[in-house]
Amino acid sequence: MSYKIKKGDTVRVIAGKDKDKEGKVLHVDVKKGKVLVEGVNMVTKSQKPSMANQQGGIIQKEAYLDISNVMYLHNGQTTRLGYKFDGDRKVRYAKKTGEVID
Repeated sequence: MSYKIKKGDTVRVIAGKDKDKEGKVLHVDVKKGKVLVEGVNMVTKSQKPSMANQQGGIIQKEAYLDISNVMYLHNGQTTRLGYKFDGDRKVRYAKKTGEVID
């Protein structure tokens, strides 16, 4: 399945414990329908000492969210996305305003 949310988009969480938080999309897992958002859905993990991290210990990192729980943010407002043809190019546009995104 293809999704309209892409890496680098700014999104707002619309459901769950981090509702109304905003962040940039770091990764989209298309097979599982999950998205990784910067600074959202933080979890604590125990990490063993390694060459990269000599100290080890407890670290905070982002966990995946379901893609249905985030919505694209355009000019400070959440909006749905659609596709349309601009000449011979297929582009995404904000359904609320009709503006072309990319």
